[in-house]
Amino acid sequence: MHIDLSGKVAIVTGAGRGIGRVIATALAKEGVTTVVTDINESYLEDVQKEFDRSGCKGSTYQCDVRNYAQIQEVVQHVVDTYGHIDILVNNAGVAGGAPVDILSEEVWDLNLDINLKGTFLMCKAVAPIMKQQRSGRIMNAASFAAIVPSYGSAAYASSKAGVEQFTRVLAGELGPWNITVNCYAPGMIPTDMNHFAELGEPQQQRLLDTLTLRRWGEKADVANLICFLASDYAGYITGTMMDISGGKLATQIPRIAYEKAAAEGAYEF
Repeated sequence: MHIDLSGKVAIVTGAGRGIGRVIATALAKEGVTTVVTDINESYLEDVQKEFDRSGCKGSTYQCDVRNYAQIQEVVQHVVDTYGHIDILVNNAGVAGGAPVDILSEEVWDLNLDINLKGTFLMCKAVAPIMKQQRSGRIMNAASFAAIVPSYGSAAYASSKAGVEQFTRVLAGELGPWNITVNCYAPGMIPTDMNHFAELGEPQQQRLLDTLTLRRWGEKADVANLICFLASDYAGYITGTMMDISGGKLATQIPRIAYEKAAAEGAYEF
């Protein structure tokens, strides 16, 4: 099976670093003209240098997904420059949090404004273009926190649960125009935002104990899913959330399987 995305045009938000950057690079390597947006100009400069070195097609734009005027300007510039928009990946996000009784309104608002409202505003700007084309692929970043939230994640989990329901509604609205809308729920993938890989060994082991595939995920795992969802192979998948968490909490105590495997000499902690 070969995924051919050549000739497509994509916008990936919040893609100056982390998972977003790997998604953008993966799409570009599949032949997609990839437009990267981020609020941090220095990150964008690094992305552009990487694109130039590798010969990838695309461009970068500084854009705050909370600002609809900026979004409209970027989207119009992309259409004027490339003629169409085939793929939208709403990756931009934050993950601040605290227990509810000490959670500030500012942190709550930041999560909802970027993670949920930012996704809404990007879709609002791009949907009319995709409807005119009668085709398109939209992928929104949810989180495993939308399935099972963790302590102190009220703001983040609420925003990501909102992304999942927003995705379902939008999929229903855009179905008649042959536009698919899905979201994806990464699990434990170490990034500069979550610092999983920098935790102490006991903390890392405690988290890994919740995974059916007892290892950290990789950014490329998410990028590979995005490339699939953007392709013709995924043309009949819409309105759903793809769990890409290594089977986090697929069973009640995933560690039991590894303890039994270790007893049989097939696994070593």
